[in-house]
Amino acid sequence: MAIAQTGQRFVETLSQAWERDDAVMPLDPRLPVAAREALLSALSPTLLIDAEGTEHRLKGRKVEAGDALVIATSGSTGTPKGVVHTHASLEASARSTSTALGAEASIDRWLCCLPLTHIAGLAIVVRSRTFEIPLVVHDRFDAETVEAAAREGATLTSLVPTALARINPQLFRRIIVGGQAAPENLPDNCRASYGMTETGSAVVFDGQLLPGVELRIVDGEIHVRGDMMLRCYRDGIDPRTPDGWFRTNDAGELTDGRLIVHGRRGDLIISGGENIWPAPVEESLSQLGSIAEVAVVGRPDDEWGHVVTAIVVATDTSQPPTLDELRDHVKQTLSPYCAPRRIELRDALPRTPLGKIERRLL
Repeated sequence: MAIAQTGQRFVETLSQAWERDDAVMPLDPRLPVAAREALLSALSPTLLIDAEGTEHRLKGRKVEAGDALVIATSGSTGTPKGVVHTHASLEASARSTSTALGAEASIDRWLCCLPLTHIAGLAIVVRSRTFEIPLVVHDRFDAETVEAAAREGATLTSLVPTALARINPQLFRRIIVGGQAAPENLPDNCRASYGMTETGSAVVFDGQLLPGVELRIVDGEIHVRGDMMLRCYRDGIDPRTPDGWFRTNDAGELTDGRLIVHGRRGDLIISGGENIWPAPVEESLSQLGSIAEVAVVGRPDDEWGHVVTAIVVATDTSQPPTLDELRDHVKQTLSPYCAPRRIELRDALPRTPLGKIERRLL
C-alpha cells in the first residue's frame, strides 16, 4: 500500500500495515499531481491511504511474502527506481547501524526530522521498532524544534550537513550525517555515513564498515554485500551478482581499510587528460566565506574536452567571488589542474528533499 502521510501519522499507519504483513510504499503528499501519478504508475501499489486516512483501491501489483517496503530512490541523478526491501533486510540494516552507534532502549531516544519517503528517514523508524527505542517524529526539519527535542530527551538523530550546521550538535549523543559529503572536522559525536536506498541506509561510518557489511573495489567501483541489501527492484530485476554483490556505481578506494568515496562514476571530469573528482574541489571551495553553496561539474570544451566549472551561490550577491579567487584558493590545497576554469553564479542549487544536489539539473 502507498501511504501519503507524514510525521507520526505515517509511523502509525506503517506499523498497522506491517502488523498485517502488508508492504508499504511511502508517498510524499506534497508531490504535484503529475509527479504523484507517475510514481504510483511506476511502483504500482494496490492501495493508497491519503493524508486524511481515506483508502483508495488501485490496479497495482502485489509483492512477495516477506516484502516490507517499496521505496523510491532519491532520483538525484535520474528517474527514481522502486527498491524492494524485506523485513529481514530492514532488520539487518537496523542491527548493523544500531550496533555501531551503541544504541540502547534504556538510554536513547530517536528523533526523526528527515523525510520518511527516503531511506535515511525511514531507517530511523525501523531502528526504533527493532530495538523498542522511543521515537519522536517531526514533519520537517526546524532548528529550534530539533534542539528542543534534544533538551527533552532525544539522544540520536540523522541530519544532512546543511541541517547540522544550524544546530548545536553537542545536544545529542550521536548524530548520523549523510545525504551528501560530510564537512571536515565533524564533531566527535557525529558519524559521516555512506549508504543508499539499495543498502537499506548506512553501510559505512567514518570510512569504516559496519557490522555484517562486506565491501570490495572492482575497477574503481564500490561493491557492497550483506543481509541488508535489497531483494530486487520493483520491476523484478535483481541488480546483484549471482554471489550477492551490489555494484553501487560509486567510485572509491580502500586505504588502510578505510573507504574513501570519490562520487558517482559519471561525475568524473576528464580535462586535458587529467581525472578530476568534483567532491574535493567542492570541499575546498566551500571553505571560502564568499561562497554559500557550490557544485562542481565538467562543461564540454573544444580544447580541454571538459573544463572544471564551479556553480556558485554567493554569500553576498552584490560582491560575488571572482574566478581568480576560486582558482587561487583551490591551488593552495589541490593540484593546479583541479582549479575551476569557469564560474557560473546561481541564486540557489537544485536539491532533492533530502538535501542532495540534483546534478542532472545543473
